[in-house]
Amino acid sequence: MRAIHPTADENARPIGAKLRAARTSQGMSLGQVAETTGLSKGFLSRVERDETSPSVATLVQLCQVLSLPMGALFAEPEVQHVAYDSAPRINLGGFAADERLMSPRSEQRVQLLRSELAADAHGGSDLYTINCDVEVLHVVSGTLTVRFSDRSVTVHAGDALTFPGREPHTWQVEGGPATVLWVIVPAPWSGSA
Repeated sequence: MRAIHPTADENARPIGAKLRAARTSQGMSLGQVAETTGLSKGFLSRVERDETSPSVATLVQLCQVLSLPMGALFAEPEVQHVAYDSAPRINLGGFAADERLMSPRSEQRVQLLRSELAADAHGGSDLYTINCDVEVLHVVSGTLTVRFSDRSVTVHAGDALTFPGREPHTWQVEGGPATVLWVIVPAPWSGSA
C-alpha cells in the first residue's frame, strides 16, 4: 500500500532549504535520515523541496535527528543591506585610497572593505599586520603588488590573493587606478572609529 502525503499549503513558510542545509552540513544522506526517522526518502525529498508540509510531530523528529532547534526553521534570516553611497569611509593607513566598510558595523564574523585606489596609492613603506585569521584580496580592476617580508605577489584584475591575516605585508598600485575588495575574517574592528 502506498503512503498518501498531504500537499503543501501555499501560504506556509518554506522550510525545506533549511532542513536540507542542516542535513548536508552534517554529511547525512536522505537515506540516512529516512532510516533514522522511518520516513521515506521520497517524502523527505518532497519536504526539502517544499512540495509537502510535514506534521508537527514529523518536524520535531527531523529537528531532533538533525540537531536543529525547531525555532530555527521559522526564524527570519538577518539580512543587512549596505549601499555604497552610504557606506562609512574608513582609513586603514593607506595613501590615496578611498576605503569603504561594505559589511555592517555590527558584523563580527567577516568584514568587507572596498577600496578605490588612485594610481599612486599604497599601503605605506613599512609592513603591517591585521589582527585576523585570514585576508582575501580580490582585484576588481587594475593591478596591485602585495609585498611580504620574503617576496612580492602581483595581483591582476579578476585575481584574488589569500594569506594569513597576521602575515606582515603592504601593497601598492601598479600602472593606474585600481578597485579592490578586502575580505577579512573575523572582523578585526567594529568600524566605529
